[in-house]
Amino acid sequence: MLSADITILYASNVMKSADFYAGLFDITPVEKGPTFALFVFGNGFKLGLWSCYTVEPGVNQIASIPSGEIVFTVQDKSEVDGQVTVIQKPAQLDFGYSFAVLDPDGHRLRVCFLEEEA
Repeated sequence: MLSADITILYASNVMKSADFYAGLFDITPVEKGPTFALFVFGNGFKLGLWSCYTVEPGVNQIASIPSGEIVFTVQDKSEVDGQVTVIQKPAQLDFGYSFAVLDPDGHRLRVCFLEEEA
């Protein structure tokens, strides 16, 4: 059976993006170089940053349109408020209380407190 346990984002400047994520999560990458960086979180989730200039097969380096989101859940609704400059302010959505920010490469990052279904 297949298992998904890593997300890779393409970065225009891996070192800059790695510094952003290291500061955001107060975590040190297990690997960090000019073309690739890897973070391993306490719950086993892995986040890779791969240079958009060296990824194989190549990707369109001109179009910087985000094509997805990474969602980070929190244990308390108050943790959603007051984090960073946001593209979506904290709001109640269908699935829970949430906000969204951009990383240095324009990837959307969403933090949410998931509401339990009644």
